[in-house]
Amino acid sequence: MERNVEQEKRDINSTDMKDINKKRSEQYTAAIPKKIAVLFGGCSPEYGVSLQSAAAVISHMDRTKYEPVPVGITHTGEWFYYTGEIGRIADDGWCRSGDCVPVTLSFNRGEHGLLLLKGDGVERINIDAAFPVLHGKNGEDGTVQGAFELAGIPVAGCGVLSSALCMDKDRAHRLVKEAGIRVPKSYVCGQSADGEIRASASCVRDKNTGREAVFEWARQIGYPVFVKPVKAGSSYGITKVSEEEELPQAMELAFAYDEEIIIEECISGFEVGCAVMGTKELTVGVVDEIELAEGFFDFTEKYTLQTSAIHVPARISSELAHRVEESARTIYRALGCRGFARVDMFLTKEKEIVFNEVNTIPGFTAHSRFPNMMKAAGISFEEIITVVLEEALGRGTEDTEGRWRRDGFVGTGE
Repeated sequence: MERNVEQEKRDINSTDMKDINKKRSEQYTAAIPKKIAVLFGGCSPEYGVSLQSAAAVISHMDRTKYEPVPVGITHTGEWFYYTGEIGRIADDGWCRSGDCVPVTLSFNRGEHGLLLLKGDGVERINIDAAFPVLHGKNGEDGTVQGAFELAGIPVAGCGVLSSALCMDKDRAHRLVKEAGIRVPKSYVCGQSADGEIRASASCVRDKNTGREAVFEWARQIGYPVFVKPVKAGSSYGITKVSEEEELPQAMELAFAYDEEIIIEECISGFEVGCAVMGTKELTVGVVDEIELAEGFFDFTEKYTLQTSAIHVPARISSELAHRVEESARTIYRALGCRGFARVDMFLTKEKEIVFNEVNTIPGFTAHSRFPNMMKAAGISFEEIITVVLEEALGRGTEDTEGRWRRDGFVGTGE
């Protein structure tokens, strides 16, 4: 009997020590800053914007929680681990310095790291998550997200599918329309190797499907119309066409950025935006409004505001702002977004909301729309970065310890 009592005491003490050691281990792990690969640059016309955004993200990262691992991608697609001053990223002096080492991603899911390709061998850097601060093609379209997800590394922001969908204006509009939000009327077409215009399968008409079909559609809708690349960001390749004579040149410009183009009706009204964060539970920023003196919100206006202004909050009623927020939530979920994104819409004179596009990696400078909408809602730049990274890290832990284990892929030997 005495031995049983003593044995129980030893068992209890042993269990207590296991709990204590586990807590100590967790506290020790939590005290070590998580290594975050911050990607910038890239093979995109928006290379320069990415540099500005990445420098701001790294500067506002809580160093008690995170250790940034800067990874720069050149115009030609070369990857480098950068160890120099953050200011040299913003002014594009990073790659001309001696602070770069060629780097690649390890696709071994068990390594969770980057491989430094040094002259005397390969060195591994473990990373806990990746934060792609890349705009446009080859960064915001699901390509980079796919690489890191294949390597088993959590990615901040939207995943492969939602990134690809949001980059594709045609498919994004179709899904959002199914969710009950109005979208602009549009016509999608491509171009063959010999320059012949061909309608998208979804836009085939009964008769002519070539260039004349595009002209006829524009006549029916009425000018002005917008001509855009189907997959491009920051208003690259977009033209507002006021008469038919301008249409061929606008189409040629759009085709320079993508193999498919979309011709959209012009929505009479103004643009509003809504910053959204989260996956299961969503946080929305204060709705903003773009005031234009003329033309449209093209690349120059987005980054110089020469003849335009951004109002936060938007100059609309609280009831209308609430409708915009709810529409943003609907669009965000319809396109499978997670982490964060900026949802852009039009507001017509009749107070109807019309979907424009979703930016899955919006500008992240201190003057960009996304952080300013969140700032107006009481969320600082530093808090945005923390929320975004914690969501990604939490998702990675949940995937590793939850879904994979339940499915028999982790620690079962199957």
